[in-house]
Amino acid sequence: MKALKILGLLVLLAAAGSAGWFLGEKQRTGGTGIGSAHKQLYTCGMHPQIIRDAPGDCPICGMKLTPIRNQPDAAAQETSSPVITVNPATMQNMGIRTGLVTKGPLKRRIRTVGMIDYDETALADVTTKFRGWIEKLHVDATGQVVMKGDPLFSIYSPDLYSAQTEYLLALERATNSGGATGDALTASAREKLKYFDVSDEQIAALEKSRRAAKSLEVHAPRDGIVVEKMAVEGQMVDAGMRLYRLADLAIVWVQSQVYEQDLPFVKLGQETVVSLSYLPDRKFRGRVTYVYPTVDDKTRTVRVRMEFHNPGYFLKPGMFATVELETELSNDAVLVPDEAVLRSGERNTVFVALDGGRFEPRRVVLGPRSADNLYQVLSGVSEGERVVTSGQFMLDSESQLRDAIQKMEKTGATETAAEVSTPGARTTEAAGRTNPVVYICPMPEHVAIQYDHPGKCPLCGMTLIPVSQETLAKLQPGGRVKYYTCPMPEHSDVHVDKPGKCPKCGMTLIPVMEAPELPKVIPLPESEAGGHQETGAHH
Repeated sequence: MKALKILGLLVLLAAAGSAGWFLGEKQRTGGTGIGSAHKQLYTCGMHPQIIRDAPGDCPICGMKLTPIRNQPDAAAQETSSPVITVNPATMQNMGIRTGLVTKGPLKRRIRTVGMIDYDETALADVTTKFRGWIEKLHVDATGQVVMKGDPLFSIYSPDLYSAQTEYLLALERATNSGGATGDALTASAREKLKYFDVSDEQIAALEKSRRAAKSLEVHAPRDGIVVEKMAVEGQMVDAGMRLYRLADLAIVWVQSQVYEQDLPFVKLGQETVVSLSYLPDRKFRGRVTYVYPTVDDKTRTVRVRMEFHNPGYFLKPGMFATVELETELSNDAVLVPDEAVLRSGERNTVFVALDGGRFEPRRVVLGPRSADNLYQVLSGVSEGERVVTSGQFMLDSESQLRDAIQKMEKTGATETAAEVSTPGARTTEAAGRTNPVVYICPMPEHVAIQYDHPGKCPLCGMTLIPVSQETLAKLQPGGRVKYYTCPMPEHSDVHVDKPGKCPKCGMTLIPVMEAPELPKVIPLPESEAGGHQETGAHH
C-alpha cells in the first residue's frame, strides 16, 4: 500500500514537470508553439557577420549587439514578402543614404579625341600641262595667303610659245582671207591655248599685242594658303608635276574615333563641340557631316568626320582636340543614380526604401547610360520612389539579400508557370514556334531592319508593327533621298538635288530621306501577334 502511494506521487510530480516545461517553452516562444518558434537575433553594427541569438557584446570589437529582426520559420519564409526591415540604429551604423528616382531627359555624352585636318574638298594642286622652265617666282614661301587669280610664277615653255604662234597665224589668216576655214582654224588654235590653262584675259592680251610672249604667268586656281611648295626659280618642270598645294582653312575637318557601341548615338547633322589645350577659355561648335562605313579591326572604332568654321585660323591642321558629342535619346525617361544599382552579372538590383525602415530589393532592366552618372530604367521602379545609393553591400550582408532574391525569382517562376498553364498562353507559345513574329518599321526605307521586340523605330520614331515571315517576304526595302540640306539649322532652307557644299556657309550637305506612302501591311491573327494590339499603319 505504501508502494502504491509512492508510485502515485511520482506520477503527479512528472505530470506537473511536463506542464511547467510546456508553459515555459510557450512563454519563451511567444505563445506560438514549438513548431513555429521565432528567435530574436542580435548583430554588431560594425561587424554584421556576427549574429547571435542572445544579447551581449561583439567578440571582435566589444560593441553591444543590437537586435535586427525576428527570423520566421520555414513555413513563414515561403509566404513572406521579400521586404527587409532594419532598425534605425543599424541603418545609421551602416551609413545608408537614399536618392530619388526622377524623370527627365536622357542625354548621352561621348567624349573622345580628334585630330584637325584639311577640308579635302578645299585642296588644290598647281601643275602645268606642258614642259618648261620656271623663270620667276611670285609666291616663294610656304604659308603665304593667296587669292584666286594671283600670279604664282612665270614659266617658259616651247610648247606654249608654239601654241601662241599658231593662234596668231590663225588670226592673221582669218583677217586676210576670211571665210569659214579661217574661223575654224582660229577656234582650234584658241581651244589649244585654253587646254594649256591660258586664261581668257591672257588670250585677249595676246590678240591685242599680236606678239607671242616668251614666258607666261600661272595663276592660283582658288583662295587658300600655300601648305606645300616645290617650285624654285630656274627649275625645269615636267607636265603634271606638283609645284604648289593650296588649302582653304576657312572650314576644317576634325577626324575622330568613336567606339562601335557608341555609334547609335552619333547622327548626321548632330552638333559637336571641340576644345583645344592651348585655348582653354573657348570652345568651337560644329556639325557631324559624315560617318565612315568601315570599322578599324584593331581598335574597334569608327571614324567620324566633323566640320567647323575656322575664323582666325585657331583650328590648325595637325592639332589634337577634345571632342564632345551629346545627343538626347528621350525627353521623358525614368532615371536612377548609377551607384544605386547592384550588378551581379546576371541581374541588376536596386533597394527601394519604404516607410518604417523597410527595404525592398527589386530587379530592374537598365537602358542607356545618361549624363550626370544616371541610368535609364525600363522597368522595376517608378518616378518618385527612393532607392538606396550607399550602404547596399552592408544591407546585402545583414538582410540576406540572396534569400530574398531567390524568393522573388521563385514567385516569378510560379507566375510564369501559371501563365504557361493557361490555354491562351499555350496557343501563343505554339504560334511563336510555328510562325515566329518580328517587328518592323512601316517606313519603306527602314523595312530592311527587323527587331525582336515591340517599341518605336530608332530612326523615325514610328511604332514598330508585328509581321509574320510570310508578310515580311512581301515587303521590299526602298526609299530615296528627297533632297540635300545644310546641317546648320539657320541654313535649313537650302534644298538641292545633288550632294555638295552649302552655298551660304560652305559646309557639306547631308541627305534628307523622302517620306513615301506607307505600305499596306497584312494584319496578323491574334495568336501570331502574341496579343499585340497594334496593327500596321494604312495610308
